[in-house]
Amino acid sequence: MSERKVLNKYYPPDFDPAKIPKLKLPKDRQYVVRLMAPFNMRCKTCGEYIYKGKKFNARKETVQNEVYLGLPIFRFYIKCTRCLAEITFKTDPENTDYTMEHGATRNFQAEKLLEEEEKRMQKEREDEELNNPMKVLENRTKDSKLEMEVLENLQELKELNQRQANVDFEAMLKQYKEYEEEQKRKEQEEDEQEMKAMLEQAQNRRLLVDSDSDEEPAKSRTKSAEKMKPTEILQEDPQPQSKKLKTESWERSVGKLNTKAQLAGLVTVRKQKPGPALANGTENQGTAADTDVLVEERILPGPRR
Repeated sequence: MSERKVLNKYYPPDFDPAKIPKLKLPKDRQYVVRLMAPFNMRCKTCGEYIYKGKKFNARKETVQNEVYLGLPIFRFYIKCTRCLAEITFKTDPENTDYTMEHGATRNFQAEKLLEEEEKRMQKEREDEELNNPMKVLENRTKDSKLEMEVLENLQELKELNQRQANVDFEAMLKQYKEYEEEQKRKEQEEDEQEMKAMLEQAQNRRLLVDSDSDEEPAKSRTKSAEKMKPTEILQEDPQPQSKKLKTESWERSVGKLNTKAQLAGLVTVRKQKPGPALANGTENQGTAADTDVLVEERILPGPRR
């Protein structure tokens, strides 16, 4: 089983490779390869745009009778993605690029056109200089002038770079930090001043309000004093209103007990019939008893039971 996996084959001693027949193939034989579009192009048949990088199954062949420094040139055949028209392009090793050959137009080749224009102008200049020596002198003066301008611009750039190199970035940063700190300090001072002004305004308003409140009761007192007359003080009752009401209710229920006549009406004196012997002594005692009763009635405010 292991012999079928051997890579080396057995060659007999009488093997002659020249006797093996060679396969004769045409030189322009085509191969099917997978490639991507090397540039943007537009189909001439239907106007379809084919962008760079789009993949195709292309046919490849070697261009006959075209060689650049021994390098063969290849041609590729692709089909339009919309109308299936055949498009061909080939390699350009001289410019390391591809050239459109048939079926489409190449887009966005400004760089290539610029290079071709420069080559054309260079060729025309060389042709002129061959036959006209004055033109050679003019071209040389123009070139020298252009070279001097380029050198001046280069010198200016060098001086500018030296100026930038001499700049001390640390000093600049330090100066900028100091400027920021100064700005912050000024802002804080302004804020403090505004706060002080606001506090002073608030205190002034409070003082004004307090002064107004003190003046109002004084004004009311002066007004009341002005309205009152001096004779009204004598006419006023010194007792409060509540005491007056109590005394009035008491007088209505019981009556006034301040006068002597009313007290005398409430007291009755019993009269005893004294004997003839004690007439003189009893009269003196009766008068004394009457006086004692009157004194007790004056001291006691309530009625005697």
